[in-house]
Amino acid sequence: MKQILTIIAFWIAMAAQAQTVKIAAAADLRYAMDEVVKAYKKTNPGANIEVIYGSSGNAFTQISNGAPFDVYFSADIVYPQKLKEAGLTLTDPKLYAIGRIVLWSASLDVSKGLSVLAEKPKIKIATANPEHAPYGQRSVEALKFYKLYEKVEKQLIYGENISQAAQFCLSGNSEAGLIALSLALSPSMSNQGKYFLIDEKSHRPLEQAYVILNHAKGNKSAFAFAEFISSPPARLLFEKYGFTLPK
Repeated sequence: MKQILTIIAFWIAMAAQAQTVKIAAAADLRYAMDEVVKAYKKTNPGANIEVIYGSSGNAFTQISNGAPFDVYFSADIVYPQKLKEAGLTLTDPKLYAIGRIVLWSASLDVSKGLSVLAEKPKIKIATANPEHAPYGQRSVEALKFYKLYEKVEKQLIYGENISQAAQFCLSGNSEAGLIALSLALSPSMSNQGKYFLIDEKSHRPLEQAYVILNHAKGNKSAFAFAEFISSPPARLLFEKYGFTLPK
């Protein structure tokens, strides 16, 4: 009995010593990152990881204004680079994945690609707000590349981030959506509709990168979790959700 109590006391002490890691993550990571955190905790049972999902641009603004995040996972490497230039990071930005855009719908024949949108002048098309969301920016670029933007501009409805845009699709507020492949492959969407993978040549690459922020100074747990992102278990999970991985 004494030995059991000693073991329990040890784990309580370890949990108390565990440093909280506060993460700001791009909305396209909602399912992939949840699984990565779960995998990390299997080998680090005392870990305390808190993840806030949202648009990369909004997270960038919050961090620039002093929000107490330790690690920032962006859907566009440009934002971590700007934070580095501003002296707000402890590390250089590190590429962790390349994102992809898809056309998703529960009712349309998306096998035709984006051209199907021009055939449906009354439908609503969801995507993320291009003012601060990388997926929204790339979606607009793809529409312009295929000379469709002016035809469908008035049909676009914008979510605060790409996850909210996906919710518009699921709720029926939009008949189609330009969303992240990682969300189309998620449990909530994979059986509800079909998707068409948008050609990468139609937009700038979604080079997704993370950076450790100044707030993480002295937080060994933040560095340990960031290192785990490059591990085989984490890479497999990113691949599961359709991300292309850096070598």
